[in-house]
Amino acid sequence: MTQYDETVERQRLLLLAEEWSTGVKAIHAHSLSSMWYDDHPEHTSEGKSVTDIEYNNGVVERLLSDGTKHLFGKALIGDDLIQAFSRHN
Repeated sequence: MTQYDETVERQRLLLLAEEWSTGVKAIHAHSLSSMWYDDHPEHTSEGKSVTDIEYNNGVVERLLSDGTKHLFGKALIGDDLIQAFSRHN
């Protein structure tokens, strides 16, 4: 039955990585329009402030002052997620 060891180990790592991916990496409250991921500079124009929450899976969630949410980036999945998880743990 050892032919499945690699498959079982990969699935174990994937489950751990998926749980890790929902964790918060950073929170940043600001009014900058020069963030590397920001393709909506109008969110911070005229001194408006936002709160950006960066998750371990690579997604950045922006909360605007009116309660609106905007997502930046694409969530890592599969082997890419396992690699990111392995680098940080």
